[in-house]
Amino acid sequence: MIDLLQKTFKGKRVFLTGHTGFKGAWMLQILHWLGAEVKGYSLAPEHANDLYNEINGDELCYSSVIADVRDLHKLQTELVRFEPHFVFHLAAQALVRPSYDAPIDTFSINGMGTAHVLEAIRMMSSPCIAVMITTDKVYDNPERGQAFTEQDKLGGYDPYSASKAVAELIISSYTQSFFNPEKYTQHQKAIAAVRAGNVIGGGDRSVDRIVPDIVRALDFGDKVQLRNPASVRPWQHVLEPIGAYLLLAAKMQTQPQQLSTAFNVGPEISDEKTVEELTQIFLSVFNKPEAYQKAENPNAVHEAQLLMLDSSKAKTLLGWNPTLDATTAIRWTAEWYADKEHSASQKCKQQIEQYFGLA
Repeated sequence: MIDLLQKTFKGKRVFLTGHTGFKGAWMLQILHWLGAEVKGYSLAPEHANDLYNEINGDELCYSSVIADVRDLHKLQTELVRFEPHFVFHLAAQALVRPSYDAPIDTFSINGMGTAHVLEAIRMMSSPCIAVMITTDKVYDNPERGQAFTEQDKLGGYDPYSASKAVAELIISSYTQSFFNPEKYTQHQKAIAAVRAGNVIGGGDRSVDRIVPDIVRALDFGDKVQLRNPASVRPWQHVLEPIGAYLLLAAKMQTQPQQLSTAFNVGPEISDEKTVEELTQIFLSVFNKPEAYQKAENPNAVHEAQLLMLDSSKAKTLLGWNPTLDATTAIRWTAEWYADKEHSASQKCKQQIEQYFGLA
C-alpha cells in the first residue's frame, strides 16, 4: 500500500479539515510524510499539550487556516483558491456526551459543516476527490448483536449520532444532485463517505474519551472511573482508519464512479473488547492492572452498549483489511503514552513506519 500512497500524494494539494484535532494531527503527519502539500482548516487546538502543538503542526502545513467550517464564505474562499486534488473532511464535534449539552452546536458543526465543505467543492472548476468522515454511530442501533452493513438504516439516539446521520444524508444528497457518479465526466468530482469510530492512539487529550481518561487518572495517581465497563466497541488504532481513507482516495483516482459510495472501516467482527477489557490491557503496560473501578450511573445519558461494523465492502472493493488486532492497538496506544524519552513526533513517526511496514 505504501508505494501506491507515495505515488498518489507526493506533490499533490490536499485540503484537510480538522487538522488540529487528534485524528487530524496523525493524518497531517502521514500526508506530510508522503510528500503532500497540506492546507489545514480547523479551529485552534484547545490545549497547549494537544497533539497538533506537540508535533509542531504548523510546520507540517503548506498553510494552516484557523477558522470554523460553519463559516461558508471563509471555507469556500480557502478551498476554491487552493484548488486541492484531494479533500479529507475530518472537522467535527466528535463526542457523544457533550452533544447532550450542546445539541445545536453539534448539529450545526456536523450537519451544516459537512454541507459547507461539499458546497465549496461544488464551486471548484477543477477535478477533486473528497473523502468525508462520519462515524460508526450513524446507524439506527437496536443492539441486536449484529454488525452493521452500509445498507442498514441510518439513525441516532443521541444528538452526536443523529448529527452524523444527518451528515450522511447531506453527503448522499450532494452526491446524487451535483456529483452523480454517472455524470462524472462532466463534473469530475468523486465523493465517498467513511464510517469509522472508537479510534484510539497516542496523543489524544480529549475530554470524555476512555483512553485520555485513563491517562489523566494515571497522571494524578487516581483510579480510572468506568461508567460503561460492559460496553462493546470496535476499538481500532488511529492508523487503521487513516490508512483506509488514504487508500480509498488513491483508488478513487482510477475508479471514481464505482467508489463514490459509503464504506464501513472497522476491526474484525470477532475482535471485540469491552471498555473494561480495554482498560485492563492498557493499564497492564503501566503495571497497574487493577487501577480502575466501575462507576456506573443509572441516571447517565444514553450511550449504545453494543456496536460492531461489517467491513466486507471495503475488503472487497478496496482490498483493505485491518492490520492491528484490538489488543495490539491498545498496547501500541499505551506504549505511546508510557514512552517519556522520545518526542511526540518521534513516537508517531515510529508507529507510522511500523504500521506501513517500513520499520
